[in-house]
Amino acid sequence: MNDPTRNPYRYAAVWRGLGWIMVAAVVVLSLVPQLPKAPSLLGWDKAQHFLAYAVLTAWFCQAYSRHWRWPAFFVALGALLELLQGFTGIRTTDPFDILANTIGVSIGLGLSFTPLASGLRRFDDLVSRCLETPSE
Repeated sequence: MNDPTRNPYRYAAVWRGLGWIMVAAVVVLSLVPQLPKAPSLLGWDKAQHFLAYAVLTAWFCQAYSRHWRWPAFFVALGALLELLQGFTGIRTTDPFDILANTIGVSIGLGLSFTPLASGLRRFDDLVSRCLETPSE
């Protein structure tokens, strides 16, 4: 039986676990009171949002499957975290951050339709070959 939800990666649990660690990092960095100061060149704050959500979406579309639930999840997560920032009393809700997150999700999804979408597959194969014990 061909199960489309079955992940063909040998180290699927590792790739999925790394994905959830990245999600946890985004959640923590979104809600901590003070972020480390980063250069403010060319809208760096928006670039961070854009890049984080593009990477997350592209990663999850590879580590699990390309499915509408991942872009929907990350758009919702980005909006929710941005709204929660407004309740911290220290940080504020910025609708342009939500827009940057959503654009990042769109780009990440778009990348999952390109040859880059096989990057995790190739890396999984490489790790598998490197970790195989030679048989005598």
